[in-house]
Amino acid sequence: MNRRLALTTLFAAGLSVILAATAYAVGLSGTPADRTATTLAALKGVNFVNQCGFSHRAPDDPIVAPGLPGASHDHSFVGATSTSASSTLESLLSSTTTCTRPGHTAAYWMPTLLVNDVAVAPLGATIYYRRETLSPLATFPSGLRVIAGDAKATTPQGKRTTFWNCGVNGGVPSQASVPTCPDGRQRMLRLHVRFPSCWDGVNLDSTTHKSHLSYPKAGRCPSTHPVAVPAITLIYRYPKLPSGTVKLASGGQYSAHADFFSSWDPRTLASLVDGCLNALRHCGKGV
Repeated sequence: MNRRLALTTLFAAGLSVILAATAYAVGLSGTPADRTATTLAALKGVNFVNQCGFSHRAPDDPIVAPGLPGASHDHSFVGATSTSASSTLESLLSSTTTCTRPGHTAAYWMPTLLVNDVAVAPLGATIYYRRETLSPLATFPSGLRVIAGDAKATTPQGKRTTFWNCGVNGGVPSQASVPTCPDGRQRMLRLHVRFPSCWDGVNLDSTTHKSHLSYPKAGRCPSTHPVAVPAITLIYRYPKLPSGTVKLASGGQYSAHADFFSSWDPRTLASLVDGCLNALRHCGKGV
């Protein structure tokens, strides 16, 4: 009887380990461990935040002009430090990064800010990953590439996509053109670009570098883009600007846009999406 009891206990312990491992795996891949939100209000504050320092500038764009160094207007890069016209998923995954979270080797870039045609480097970027859909999220597939905003815009694009401000404590309303910000570190000039968060579930890129993703409406993804993914808002912070003519390297002040190349460590990103966004939690800025 003691031997039978021991075997039964051992089997139960082994089964518990298997079930726990299965539950953990399910939580990382998304589905049963996820939570469906009932209202958009439940999504307020559901995010995790990344701080990424400025890395470098270059007239390169591995999405629009891959393999063609110097073929683009000038960009300011954060995240993966190796980003260039020749970047691949493999090169970015093995890159060092300016981001504070381990495993955050994704690449981000925006057109360089110019004052009197002289480049002004951003101090760094704050990057929000939010949940904007009632249904739970999938992680980005490795190698996904997308552009948000219009590099050729000559009129305001709308604040849903991009705007300038001086921070939440800046006392300056969000606007389409570059404001004059008050003195103070919490009132620095910021450029915001918001990415779409509904994916077609098939393509890692598209001819427009945009059409494979779409923005949700009322917390739901359209049938053409049924896979909900994290909503990225990329915010570049700038030092106090000298007086003069201010524009972006892509032209004027209305041409704000941003590029994202998904090259996170997959397990790190999955744990953040499931543990924060699908769990309806705010997880802060990390280390």
